[in-house]
Amino acid sequence: MTEKTPPRPMHIALVAHDNKKAELLEWASFNKGSLAPHHLYATGTTGTMLEYELGFKVHRFLSGPVGGDQQIGARIAEGALDMLIFFWDPLEPQPHDPDVKALLRLGALWNIPIASNVATADFLISSPLFRDGYERKVPDLGPRDWEAMRDPE
Repeated sequence: MTEKTPPRPMHIALVAHDNKKAELLEWASFNKGSLAPHHLYATGTTGTMLEYELGFKVHRFLSGPVGGDQQIGARIAEGALDMLIFFWDPLEPQPHDPDVKALLRLGALWNIPIASNVATADFLISSPLFRDGYERKVPDLGPRDWEAMRDPE
């Protein structure tokens, strides 16, 4: 009989705009047991609030408007993040909207699960794939190295 090895802990980014922070904190608190075995990352203020609420370590990046969204995007592009829970406010304009769009674009490009609201986050965290592990397919983006792409002539 072969034993199934437990899945590795996931690296999960948690982000929330100001009007959605309380909603994210409530969701994370409700799902504390499911989140505990994983590595959590967040932008500045959200990370501080999550650490206090959950009682365990959350790696904090800069605040979103001053580069935190871009730091998370870079981690996605490096393959270092497995999931993005981003409760963004569709009714409130954000001064760093280009950064927000870039973050969502990178998550979609690198094929990581993204939840933008409680319903989607609930579906993701209750999925058997969350518990049992998931091997995500990384897109083949072809050669991106200038030397490999340039014309030999």
